[in-house]
Amino acid sequence: MDSNSTSQHISHQFDKEMENLRNQVLKMGGLVEQQIHGAIEALQTTNAPGAEKIILKDHKVNALEVKIDEACTQILARRQPAATDLRMVIAVIKTITDLERIGDEAEKIAKMALSLAEDDVGFHSRYAGIRHLGDQVKRMVHDVLDAYARLDVDAALKVVRDDEIADKEYQDLIRMLITYMMEDPRRISEVLDVIWAARALERIGDHAKNIGEYVIYLVKGKDIRHLDIDEVEKDIFS
Repeated sequence: MDSNSTSQHISHQFDKEMENLRNQVLKMGGLVEQQIHGAIEALQTTNAPGAEKIILKDHKVNALEVKIDEACTQILARRQPAATDLRMVIAVIKTITDLERIGDEAEKIAKMALSLAEDDVGFHSRYAGIRHLGDQVKRMVHDVLDAYARLDVDAALKVVRDDEIADKEYQDLIRMLITYMMEDPRRISEVLDVIWAARALERIGDHAKNIGEYVIYLVKGKDIRHLDIDEVEKDIFS
């Protein structure tokens, strides 16, 4: 095999490795989406078996993180990627960390659902706000994974902006839950479980935002963390 053929073969192999890396991240993302959906469903229905299933499946998310991280380490050691390829590997390492943490937050929600079920407490109509927050963060995770798959900067930036909506919904919900708890002290333990679940949902939104920032970094080569979002938008699209 001549040097040109060898170079092309190595390049083709590297492209396959990078594509496999992207696909593994999307696989992990899909599993995390299932965990979020199942955890929220278990919370709203106080379904103990459903909650236990989510808790038991968390190890699958953790195992995928380890597998992808090892693949990234191998690529960095053997291929020594540069420019966009290096940014891709860095973005993958950061993304899987946030996906693993989203999985952890879904597990926390499932544990709160289990606690409510064990106390034989139904999901009170006053907790309806958590459904809206749950829908918001589920949509953010779905949209940011789609943005990652398509390397869509516009969609990623929208998710970053959407985190402000999730934060406001969370704050409104917490105020309502605290008021309810003060009105009926008998429900303090129950309401605290719901508050912790709401906090976990808010954190999922934060992690989705982080992944959106990594997509922008990957495509544009710009780290937008801690920057004003309006200025970022002007800079990226000017």
